[in-house]
Amino acid sequence: MIQSFRPRSRAVKTFQVLLLIFGLTLSVAYAGEADVLKVEVKRSGDNVYYFDVTVTHKDEGWDHFANKWDVVAPDGTILGTRTLYHPHVQEQPFTRSLSGVRIPEGVRRVTIRAHDSVHGYRGKVMTVDLPQ
Repeated sequence: MIQSFRPRSRAVKTFQVLLLIFGLTLSVAYAGEADVLKVEVKRSGDNVYYFDVTVTHKDEGWDHFANKWDVVAPDGTILGTRTLYHPHVQEQPFTRSLSGVRIPEGVRRVTIRAHDSVHGYRGKVMTVDLPQ
């Protein structure tokens, strides 16, 4: 007996769409958050500092990559930002520098946080003491 062709049921189509959405969500989340691994800070003048920051992130390309890191005062003020203009797919972890960061008088510690284009500021941060 030959059966006639039957289009897929609405439930099967809905299930397939949900699987596709779930799979895309996992692929976007796979790269994870941008984490700060290491910070070196040097004083370069009166209340002016130079930062070398090592970041790791499983950059996947232009749609999901670590795109900046910040120097943040204890009160939450952003004191400096190093913008990362391209993905570092083949260079992990990577280190970038920022000079001329002016730190207000009395601030003795700062936090370095990294940002990625999908998750924002959800990775590991580092708080460092400033050399006097």
